[in-house]
Amino acid sequence: MPAPLDAILKQIDDVLRQYEHYSPRTDEYGEDHSKSGTAEAITRLKGAIDRLAVAPSPYRESADALLKQYGVTNSYSVKFLVGILKALRADYVAGYLHTVESLIHADLFADFLEMADHLLSQNYKDASAVIIGSVLEEHLRKFCAKHSIPTMNGTSPKKADTVNAELAAANVYSKLDQKNVTAWLDLRNKAAHGHYAQYTQQQVELLSHSVRDFITRNPA
Repeated sequence: MPAPLDAILKQIDDVLRQYEHYSPRTDEYGEDHSKSGTAEAITRLKGAIDRLAVAPSPYRESADALLKQYGVTNSYSVKFLVGILKALRADYVAGYLHTVESLIHADLFADFLEMADHLLSQNYKDASAVIIGSVLEEHLRKFCAKHSIPTMNGTSPKKADTVNAELAAANVYSKLDQKNVTAWLDLRNKAAHGHYAQYTQQQVELLSHSVRDFITRNPA
């Protein structure tokens, strides 16, 4: 049974209180001399996300993608994990994580896409692609909730491609959109499974623009 909301928020607040303003110890040359402290902060933040974000969700996937790029001793990871944990807290407070489907409020989509764009600007195309694809998948699941289309097969979530096909069959959006979503999900899967050479930085930039346009044209 899920923990009461107050207990969940207390856990999040306790971790944020420790690490929201975390700053590594550096020397005059900017070298980090507190890698063990940074690793501890990242472990605590990631542990809270994994423990409190109901699967499947972009919170866990975004955190995994970021750590894959930056590592567990890079203080830059702390900043992003704090942002993800704040977004998770905001969704709990807004009431969007009280169900198994763990829906995301539309305002938070923009936050994740901005994070993805920042990573893209730093040439981290792979982490960016995973985050954009996660936002897209959650948007599809919100469509399903809106149109009373089941997102589960028994106790297992349906695959994103299945959800995409069922939404198009129900005329929630066009067949052309369905084909585009299929291509976008394929790029996301390549990134998630480490096939980094099968797509380019430019394709991820186009993915970002396309998913933003799709969400704008098709609000859930």
